[in-house]
Formats: sequence, C-alpha cells, structure tokens
Amino acid sequence: MSSATAPHRVSAAPSLVVTLENCPEAAAVARDVAGDFLKGLGPPPDRDAADAVVLVVSELVTNAVRHTRTRSCTLSLAAGPGAVTVGVTDSSPVPPCERNPDVRGEGGGFGWPMVRRLAVSTSVETFPQGKTVSAVVARRSSRSA
Repeated sequence: MSSATAPHRVSAAPSLVVTLENCPEAAAVARDVAGDFLKGLGPPPDRDAADAVVLVVSELVTNAVRHTRTRSCTLSLAAGPGAVTVGVTDSSPVPPCERNPDVRGEGGGFGWPMVRRLAVSTSVETFPQGKTVSAVVARRSSRSA
C-alpha cells in the first residue's frame, strides 16, 4: 500500500513594493503605506515596533527626496517572523553618511543615526544605477520584551 502526502508549502512572507514620486509629500504617503502594511500583518508588530518601522520608512524616504535628484524612489517592505525589512531604492549611488546634526534645525543630520539606532541592522547596496538602503526592524520592541 502506498500513500502520498501533499508537498510542504511555505507561504511567502508578506511584502509590498511602492514607487513614490520625489516630492515633499512622499514621506507622508510612505508613512501611510507602511502603517496600512503593518496593520495587515498577523500577528502585528507591537506598538513601539510599529512606530519604529514607520519612523524608519519616513526617514529613509525623506533622505531619498532630500539628498538625491531623482524623479522617484521605491519603498519595499517585507515582513518575516521576527522583523520587518524596510528598503528604499533611489538612483543616486551616494550612500548615507553620518554627520554632525544641525541643532538649529536647518541642515538635518539626525535621520541616519536614528535609523541605525532603531534598526537591528542596516545595509547599503550600491549599483551603477543607484543604491538601496535597508533597515531591519524587530517586530517586538526591546521595551515590550
């Protein structure tokens, strides 16, 4: 007697890719997209972790708009069991860099260090047409652990 079993299927991790126009409203649109994406996850990230993901999205998109001369950038979100990966791709090959924050509020310098503190890990992949800046954010904040 023989028996057959169904093949083991692994469901794909929830993901989303959105192209955003490089304009002042891009970060607000990206925050809304990220918030909706996170609400659709099961189980959802805890509140602090969700806030961290939305803030990372906002900072990375803001940096792409502010520091590149491209027409658009691409936001990608992917959820794994323990983390959400945020990626922003633009057509500038120049990676983000740390600089002294402008405490007068005119020159920035706060975003990239903040992203690096909120994320479990960050990476920058450069290629001839630009770069992708990625940040992996835990689905459970250290405060809720």
